[in-house]
Amino acid sequence: MTKAAFKRLSAVAASFRGRRIAVFGDLMLDRYVKGTVKRISPEAPVPVVRVTSESAVCGGAANVAVNLAALGAEPQLLSVTGRDPAAQELASLLSAAGVSSSRLVADPGFSTIEKTRVIAEHQQVVRFDREQPSLLGHSAKKAALDALDGALKDGCGALILSDYGKGLLEPATIKAAVSLAASRRVPVFVDPKVEHFQLYRGVDCITPNTSEAFGGMRLTQRDGQEAAEELGKAIMRKLSCRTLLVTQGEHGMTLFTRRGGSVRPEHIPTRAREVFDVTGAGDTVISTLALAWAAGASPEEAAAAANFAAGVVVAKLGTASVSVEELLESARSWLQPA
Repeated sequence: MTKAAFKRLSAVAASFRGRRIAVFGDLMLDRYVKGTVKRISPEAPVPVVRVTSESAVCGGAANVAVNLAALGAEPQLLSVTGRDPAAQELASLLSAAGVSSSRLVADPGFSTIEKTRVIAEHQQVVRFDREQPSLLGHSAKKAALDALDGALKDGCGALILSDYGKGLLEPATIKAAVSLAASRRVPVFVDPKVEHFQLYRGVDCITPNTSEAFGGMRLTQRDGQEAAEELGKAIMRKLSCRTLLVTQGEHGMTLFTRRGGSVRPEHIPTRAREVFDVTGAGDTVISTLALAWAAGASPEEAAAAANFAAGVVVAKLGTASVSVEELLESARSWLQPA
């Protein structure tokens, strides 16, 4: 990164504060049970975890909102919870992170989604989920869309669709949400689920990982940058999106943009570092990308910012977020010597 590019990123980041970004999608409560392992259970060939701590954080669309708040934005979170203790705990966590839960829809017939991860010696031992997406009713979905309409009317610089395949985002709600944003000329950014991948035609940016990109196109996954670039161009043709950002784990990410009648790929490398946990890294990528874009960054600048942010969160254990200071410090480490 040049000093001029760093100065530009600093200027963009300085205008993050107070920007409203709408987040519409599946939210959940992520629980962590941490402990140590000293022996194998005599009852079955599994480790015995002696619990040392338990905690809970915002997950899914809620984590996207928390990431935005950590960067100084004012996320408008639109989703559905149950009317249960998990929803109350989630609302408390959101409030502590500076995210309002006032636009969330509480459906008494729905159960707030919970994911519990058991971690020992920095390794995930098992995860168990409590979820019943089929219980999410039509009236709750309509209420969430009405809340989205209200948020967009109040002014938002971007809309993020956080699709975890948990019931809120389906063909009808996807179409309605994109239409609401288009009517107000609000750019749409999508973290897609494979089964809905081809429903996101015409959005401003879609941010799949490599596996989701191949799966969404119903193709067998292939390794290598050449394969990734062929795939990206095919996605751009198929979905007619303005840009595409394929995240590639330790290989960085590749941004695809349109130049006239052609699609141009630009690979953004990552820097080797110790990776503790990739949980929630996609949330960090899309939140940083959308916020930077809304703050006036070009697609290339926004993707670079997202890459720097992702490099910070994967070095943290568990679902995490990044501050503006951490983002700029990550970018500063890439400065080229004069």
